[in-house]
Amino acid sequence: MRTIKNWLLSGLLFMMVSTVFSQGKITGTITDGQNSLPGANVAIKGSKTATSTDFDGKFSINTSVTSGEVVISFIGYDAKTVKFSVSNGGTTDLGKIVLTNNSSELSEVVITSGVIDIAKDRKTPVAVSTIKAAEIQEKLGTQEFPEILKNTPSVYASKGGGGFGDSRIVIRGFDQKNVAVMVNGMPVNDMEGGTVYWSNWAGLSDVTSAMQVQRGLGASKLAIASVGGTINVVTKSSDMKQGGSFSSGFGNANYLKVQGSYSTGKMKNGLSASILLSSTSGDGYVDGTEFRGQNYFIAFGYTSPSSRHSLEFTFTGAAQWHNQRYGYITLAQSLKAGNGVDPNIKYNRDWGYLNGQEYNMNTNFYNKPVGSINYDFKINDNTKLSAIVYGSWGRGGGSGAWGKASGLNYDDNRWRTSSAGNATVDFDKLYAYNSGQTVSLPNAAFTSSANVTRAMVGGQYVNTAGSEATNGVSKISGINSHNWYGSIINFDKKVNDFTFDLGVDLRTYKGIHVRYLNDLLGGTTFKDVADINNPIVYTSQTSEAKPSLNPFYKAISGTPIIRNYTSNVNWIGVFGQAEYSKDNLTAYIQGAASQQGFKREDVFVYKNTDPLQTTGFKNIIGGNIKGGVNYNLSESSNVFVNSGYYSKQPFLTSVYPNNKNLVNTNLTNEKIFGLELGYGFKTATFNANVNVYSTSWKDRYQRNTDNAVDNVGGYYDFSGIHEVHQGAELELAYRPLPKLKINGMLSYGNWYYKGNSTSNRYNVNGDPFAGGTVTTLYLDKVKVGMAAQQTASLGASYEVLTRVTLDANYNYNAKLYGNILPANFSSPTNRGALELPSYNLFDAGFSYKIAIGENKGDSINFRLNVNNVFDTVYIAESNSNNFAADAPTVATYKGIVTTNQVYFGFGRTWNFSLRYNF
Repeated sequence: MRTIKNWLLSGLLFMMVSTVFSQGKITGTITDGQNSLPGANVAIKGSKTATSTDFDGKFSINTSVTSGEVVISFIGYDAKTVKFSVSNGGTTDLGKIVLTNNSSELSEVVITSGVIDIAKDRKTPVAVSTIKAAEIQEKLGTQEFPEILKNTPSVYASKGGGGFGDSRIVIRGFDQKNVAVMVNGMPVNDMEGGTVYWSNWAGLSDVTSAMQVQRGLGASKLAIASVGGTINVVTKSSDMKQGGSFSSGFGNANYLKVQGSYSTGKMKNGLSASILLSSTSGDGYVDGTEFRGQNYFIAFGYTSPSSRHSLEFTFTGAAQWHNQRYGYITLAQSLKAGNGVDPNIKYNRDWGYLNGQEYNMNTNFYNKPVGSINYDFKINDNTKLSAIVYGSWGRGGGSGAWGKASGLNYDDNRWRTSSAGNATVDFDKLYAYNSGQTVSLPNAAFTSSANVTRAMVGGQYVNTAGSEATNGVSKISGINSHNWYGSIINFDKKVNDFTFDLGVDLRTYKGIHVRYLNDLLGGTTFKDVADINNPIVYTSQTSEAKPSLNPFYKAISGTPIIRNYTSNVNWIGVFGQAEYSKDNLTAYIQGAASQQGFKREDVFVYKNTDPLQTTGFKNIIGGNIKGGVNYNLSESSNVFVNSGYYSKQPFLTSVYPNNKNLVNTNLTNEKIFGLELGYGFKTATFNANVNVYSTSWKDRYQRNTDNAVDNVGGYYDFSGIHEVHQGAELELAYRPLPKLKINGMLSYGNWYYKGNSTSNRYNVNGDPFAGGTVTTLYLDKVKVGMAAQQTASLGASYEVLTRVTLDANYNYNAKLYGNILPANFSSPTNRGALELPSYNLFDAGFSYKIAIGENKGDSINFRLNVNNVFDTVYIAESNSNNFAADAPTVATYKGIVTTNQVYFGFGRTWNFSLRYNF
């Protein structure tokens, strides 16, 4: 590894000093007459020198000749040739160059900030895909935000449990905890565990101007968790063109969305403002997953008369609640809920009706408003200072059941409306029992029944956490709120053909973790014995499992029960980068270091007199070094190589395992080494990119939910994991006719575990599981699960009539394996990971645009999306690895033994939207 790193650094320095100085520079801005065109190709005719425009449509290209022509091309627009002349050592600005749009598509304006690390085509040596707002607006529909990326190489997006915002995304086999998600340059991965809950960002698709996916180590200068890649989301800006829109959309399962927005545009005094409001609701595709959400976005901007100073303030949030399908469903349960041959893919064990209204024990509710101020100061033509200051105030959590009724869990079959496979929870009967009424409870086979009556304790019906006969079931929320503040400052200096960046990344985070009572379900009070400082607490104070629209709502507003701890994470980072760009060569080297401090305070587990109640900060140093080279072989071809090494700090659960305040004695940083090669080919009508990569990830720590019925709410901690991820990717776009666009991708991965690992099993309280904890996991050569290792897609869009477009897309997923659970890998003779059946999906859409208004500048847009047109039934993920060969008497479904815990993907869904742009 050290030899490779030395080779990389030596090669970079050699290429930097081996190229002669250029004689001049050409600059300009590419637009379509109204909006900038990021990613347009700019080449000097007759040479290998080429570049592409940035997110503002601006370009800068060095030339060794004093006169000639530049050729500008962009898919969907007519190519244009512009003559130039430049003095020796001088700069010629070609000004604004307008390309003619040969399709009905329009681009969006995006904000500009020096802290946003956007990769530049034919310049930044990383594998990258960019998705514009127009595509997100058209094709997302009722899909989750990450699903717009499913036709990107090495990206796997699934619905998870199927609730609103419960989707998950995996890039090159790395889950979203290890994929850096950035919004306007600020990191949004949770600072405790790296998670990204897409339900917290349910409104992000409404305000996104462009989204760029950088696979692999990425272009970010920060020491962030970009093991698998980086998702850069750039929101709409305040200075987008004047106007607005109103839209309404509806779809299956009573989906309804309304939205309105307006922007002033940049006014003569340099001020600008934008606002967007939207509301979304529906019953949910999966049974019992009703949801409601509201999204808001405001932006104010100012640009000084000299354009040297620019300021942008944005504030956005998405208050939402949604009922969930919390636990995996076995194939046998899905088949029983169906017709015995075809599974019921919508089946959900967690819901029912109470007083005629949908009721679900598992409700997620959250409001995570984010405010940021971006400031850019152009000191001179070669020097720029950029900064972002941001804050996030997350409020909410998720609910679940606590306690038992007549010694049974609430979702036991005996508490269901019938013995049918799709029977719901009988919450009316549960409520009656909880309130002391006599109810008839069937036996497990529903062949007989017996009357049961709950006994009082001290004149009350007391719900607790135990399983004694007097207990009852409660709905209780786990609150995971936070206050998060940060700032990133970047100083950028250009010296001849070099650009130097130096900056700091500062963050402080406080997480509030308590549990509150939501519903006693007919009980009188709840008895809690978890607080060591108050051994017995009775409370009947309840709070609704719904979010507050107030972005500064108090995080703790009730009586904490079961758990009450806070965690603090501080981050101090520094970064630097040197980039060399001249003619057809770009090379960079970047390094970052950070100190991450973890602190924990637990007032329930430790007495007030115990010094362990509050820990000091456990500070851990981490960092990375990476570099790359891009070389343009011709006006259309380029090659690149990048490599890097990360020493990544573990998450909070690794520092303080078992939910206790004792530092892990085996604490170690995770080590990641990556190497990637790429080739690109780009013309006015055809683009293609090929990448090969290899990533090694050592000393990984992971926590997984334990879905066993005898350990509800429990979890596993894994340590010492080593993974290797290798693969190849192809992405292409072709425009054979002015009105026909074709796009496709193909990716093949080989992701596997190397060596063995260990796991520890704990119950819901963080105590070692009674049946034993430590297990050796024999994982060597076992495939990494929960994402398809082989994917492909092919899509086309054709404007059949003026402003009438039809589009379709085919998506293929294979080499999808089950998740790692200790029960399947406790023996060295295990069968490895279970391979799930491959599947194909077909999506289609129809668009029609009517130009209206005096100058035909306004429009009415119609859009119809149909996803999974052929209603394909497929398994999207499995949480187990049970093989038919080990259970020859157990039934199978498509060759998969029915004891496996799975989630099916969605069947056919549709949505229709109407938008008025003015």
